[in-house]
Amino acid sequence: MSKRILITGAAGFLGSHLCDRFVKEGFSVIGMDNLITGDIKNIEHLFPLENFEFYHHDVSKFIHVPGPLDYILHFASPASPIDYLKIPIQTLKVSSLGTHNCLGLALSKKARILVASTSEVYGDPLVHPQNEDYWGNVNPIGPRGVYDEAKRFQEAITTAYNTFHGLETRIVRIFNTYGPRMRLNDGRALPAFIGQALRGEDLTVFGDGSQTRSFCYVDDLIEGIYRLLHSDYSMPVNIGNPDEISLQNFAEEIIKLTGTSQKIVYKDLPADDPKQRQPDISLAKKILNWAPKVSRSEGLKITYDYFKSLPKEELNKMPKEFKRKQL
Repeated sequence: MSKRILITGAAGFLGSHLCDRFVKEGFSVIGMDNLITGDIKNIEHLFPLENFEFYHHDVSKFIHVPGPLDYILHFASPASPIDYLKIPIQTLKVSSLGTHNCLGLALSKKARILVASTSEVYGDPLVHPQNEDYWGNVNPIGPRGVYDEAKRFQEAITTAYNTFHGLETRIVRIFNTYGPRMRLNDGRALPAFIGQALRGEDLTVFGDGSQTRSFCYVDDLIEGIYRLLHSDYSMPVNIGNPDEISLQNFAEEIIKLTGTSQKIVYKDLPADDPKQRQPDISLAKKILNWAPKVSRSEGLKITYDYFKSLPKEELNKMPKEFKRKQL
């Protein structure tokens, strides 16, 4: 009998790729999403399959899944500044109440759970590159605090369930990831740069462009998550690509890739924006035998081709407004 797995945030960028991977591996997959930032189009190709089912549900409310569960992947959460600044309360709830509900479900089903944390738990880091022993430099009441502190709480309650209840838990700290199914309008550097290039707009760099990011192609990330789920390690693990680049140089790469004649323009740096972001993946190499394989040039080409294939209306679509009554 096939293993049964619940994936929350299933219609999102990473959640949909996880659904694909676990369906491919022969799992019986239950996708769950309230579709507030996810897109059903990301998973509709899975609907005809016998080993996939979808629940339209908000994990911040009580979760009921009939039958046995072997694994839970908790990936429900806004992940871009545009989203979590628009829906700050929901962002806090999905990583607190939502995580609590998922942990309770895992405990009742005797399932192993992996929660998606983020490199943002490190805040604007004073240690570089960031390793799992670093506690972070986070402003809890700044504009990014609703996301950063929500994820830090998520790690704390997950660890508490592990130590107090003996629940099998895994925690992945995800660094910047890109690939097909990203939203062009989600506010992060890579889709923003490509979207601007495709629309014939100047590329916007915040600050002087010296701040750095490290971009991991989605297939590499999914492989790392898959290995971590099946490992025996319960503490947080960084998964990301340590190939660091400044946003100034990255914008220049996008200009070269897209062949745009547009220039780079500069705007004020947002509050608490991290100056450096680079994962130390020594632990992932040691316990998972994992390291990224897809080069940035290769991954960017695939991603650019995906964005070029989108309908024109997608290029001009602005972030959707969220219903305030849902907060």
